[in-house]
Amino acid sequence: MNRLRSWVSGLRLRLVLAFAAMTLVGAGAAAGASYVSARNTILAGVQDPAMVQLRDEVRTYLPQLTLPPDQRQLDNMASSLKGVTTVVFGSLHSRVGLNPAELPAGLRTAVADGTSIQFQRVVEGGRPVLYIGMPLLRYGAGKSEHTGIEVYKTVPLATQQAAIEQLATRAWLMTALALPIAVALALLAARQVLRPVRALNSAARKLGDGQLDVRLPAKGSDELAQLVTTFNHTAAELERTVGSLREMEADARRFVADVSHELRTPLAAMNVVTDVLDEDADQLPSDTAVAARLVSAETRRLTRLVQDLVEISRFDAGRAELRVEEVDLAEAVPNSLAARGWTDSVAADLPSITVPADPRRLDLVVANLVGNALHHGAPPVEVRLSTDDTTVFLTVTDHGPGIPEEVLPKVFDRFAKADTSRARSDGSGLGLSIALENARLHGGDIEAANTGDGARFTLRLPRTAQEER
Repeated sequence: MNRLRSWVSGLRLRLVLAFAAMTLVGAGAAAGASYVSARNTILAGVQDPAMVQLRDEVRTYLPQLTLPPDQRQLDNMASSLKGVTTVVFGSLHSRVGLNPAELPAGLRTAVADGTSIQFQRVVEGGRPVLYIGMPLLRYGAGKSEHTGIEVYKTVPLATQQAAIEQLATRAWLMTALALPIAVALALLAARQVLRPVRALNSAARKLGDGQLDVRLPAKGSDELAQLVTTFNHTAAELERTVGSLREMEADARRFVADVSHELRTPLAAMNVVTDVLDEDADQLPSDTAVAARLVSAETRRLTRLVQDLVEISRFDAGRAELRVEEVDLAEAVPNSLAARGWTDSVAADLPSITVPADPRRLDLVVANLVGNALHHGAPPVEVRLSTDDTTVFLTVTDHGPGIPEEVLPKVFDRFAKADTSRARSDGSGLGLSIALENARLHGGDIEAANTGDGARFTLRLPRTAQEER
């Protein structure tokens, strides 16, 4: 259906219609011109000889007339003329042939007022008829004088009309036959014209999908060739720019990873010192104790940040590994909560469900999701397990203000914050990112949503082991 809609609204149909319309107009115009020319030729083939014949017959009989003519002369003249004729002189007319009352009024007026032979074609009873009329002139003293005698003749055109109608039928039939031929030629031409456009469209799609080395051969020097050249130049520049950005990003990641690794040793030593400060803080002066506890808290926070940076750098470098074993979530989740002192702060509904997982990474996911709910939500915080035939669902729900709608699409971004005015927080800003990376490493995913009463994070894990990543 989409393909049909695309074809109907596409450039190819417009080209075909335009080409067909031009062909139809051209063929129609040619057929019309041919028809008019042939019609005039056919009619002239009857009309001209009939007029010449009438003029010659009248000239032959003219010396026998005496003016003014009587009824007998009019009858004799009408009888001597070939075809259906009548001779009129004032109120008199020949008693054989045509009835003057049947003559076209326009023709009679033209003959009476003129000095040359006249004709008029009319349709009588559905049949075409040619009427010819001429005045008899008397010449003398270098000028002509109307005698008052008018001669009229009628010529049937049924045979000629049949030939004209047959010609018209053939002309329109040729036009009708030209249309499908024109459409076929238009389709072929449109296909040839649109072939580079389709190639360009395919290349643009590949470029959009990340295949930055795609190029097209530029043939000729027309507008399409210029467009292909422009596309190739744009693709090359984009490839160069993206390559530079990737190199810069890789350098930045290596720098962060290297710095994080270098900080682990001095931080380990600082943690030992802060542990001693924590133990002796009660024996120190109040101001010194506050400073000691602040140093201890910030050192622990810096340690967590460095640990998270090291962890995220492993994902970036593709060095994250899974050590999969069968894990009973009914035991693993409570153990994760208990290790952090959260057992009394979380309501858990945990039926016994076993999944193939890396226990350490699963513990990090649970800790990050529950810790996020405790720090940014409001009680009660609930953890529930459910399953279907293929997937296990671990849902963490809080009853806080929820996630702002503008933050929801990027809640798993690194260092994402719901409150941008808050310069510092207890976490590193990487917890949800690490949780999502670990879920994906297991072949699963995490979804964030608002329930109306708070936020809900749903961890999805496959019930069967995934291929090693």
